[in-house]
Amino acid sequence: MNGKDSFFTKTNIMQFIKFAIVGITNTIIAFGVYYLLYFLGVHYMISNLFGWVLGVFNGFYWNNKYVFQTDGSWWNNLFKTYISYGISFLAGTLLLFLLVEYMQVSPVMAPIICLLITVPLNFLMNKFWAFK
Repeated sequence: MNGKDSFFTKTNIMQFIKFAIVGITNTIIAFGVYYLLYFLGVHYMISNLFGWVLGVFNGFYWNNKYVFQTDGSWWNNLFKTYISYGISFLAGTLLLFLLVEYMQVSPVMAPIICLLITVPLNFLMNKFWAFK
């Protein structure tokens, strides 16, 4: 298999690194909103939704401008980004619910565990669909 056929090219690796850097800011925003609302007494699922909405918009802006640098329609890319993140949000929310309600994982730690699933899923959907 030559380098062009491999997913692990320098371009893809650099995109993933940039995506991860953007993802750190998304996580800080989403978790900041989540923990702020949660500690103010808002139900953890509602806190999760608000954190997600703000984190995704941050991710869209920087992924569009810095990571994937697409010339596509801003609104189309935004729509597809929310669909992509929506799929991972549903998967992450289901996992969050299962971890907290059935596996007795703390609502403080469960969102961190969910990242192991949602980060790779988000990268693949954004790279191959939202910003394509």
